[in-house]
Amino acid sequence: MMSSWRRGQAYAQHLRERVLAATGTLGEVAERFGVSTTYVWRVRSRSSRLGQTSAGAQVNHVPLRLGGLQEALLAQVALAPEQTLVQLCQWVCQVHGVQVGQTTMHNTLKRLGLRLKKRACAPASRTEATSRRRARTGPPGRANSGRGG
Repeated sequence: MMSSWRRGQAYAQHLRERVLAATGTLGEVAERFGVSTTYVWRVRSRSSRLGQTSAGAQVNHVPLRLGGLQEALLAQVALAPEQTLVQLCQWVCQVHGVQVGQTTMHNTLKRLGLRLKKRACAPASRTEATSRRRARTGPPGRANSGRGG
C-alpha cells in the first residue's frame, strides 16, 4: 500500500494506528504498509516510551537570526518607514553587529506583519502612449503576415 505522504508532513493517524497494531518484524510491517523501517521503529518506540500513539509536534530547533531584535526592528521601521531592505540590513549590521541578507530581513518583517518597498523611490510611469500604433493593412479580421501579396 502506498500512502500519499509528502515531505515535512506526518503520516495519517489511521496508518500510524495500523502500524502499531501490526505484528511482525520491522521490515515486514514496513513492507506491508509501504513505509520505512525507521518509521515503524519510531512509532513503536514513541508508543512504548511515552504511551502516545499520535505524532509529536514538528519543531525547528534553529533560532531565528533576528529573533532578539524584533522590538528594535519595529522601532526602526516606525522611525523611518521609507527604508529599503538593503538599508535595514545595513542598519542591523552597523548597530547590532548582525549581518543578514535581504531574504532574512524580508521574512523577519513578514513575521512581524510589516511590508516594505522592494526598491528605492522611482518616478511614476508615463501614462500616455510612448509611440503610435502602426496602421493595420489587409482585410479586417485577418492577421497581417507582413508580406505584400
